[in-house]
Amino acid sequence: MSWTKTRSQIAHTKRRDPNADTTELTRQLKAERLEDYIERVVNAAPPLTSEQRDRIAALLRPAGAHE
Repeated sequence: MSWTKTRSQIAHTKRRDPNADTTELTRQLKAERLEDYIERVVNAAPPLTSEQRDRIAALLRPAGAHE
């Protein structure tokens, strides 16, 4: 689902019930927007080396999950 559809779903849910729990939808929205941003940045950048990709991927791993 695109982030704009998720944003719309949050708005619709909140209009129906202002007290609705939209925690999961909000989390999904943030992840989708981050994914969209990363894709745009990667597409605009020159190709990355394996080392650069590994360093960037490490930023997305939870703390303490280092191998």
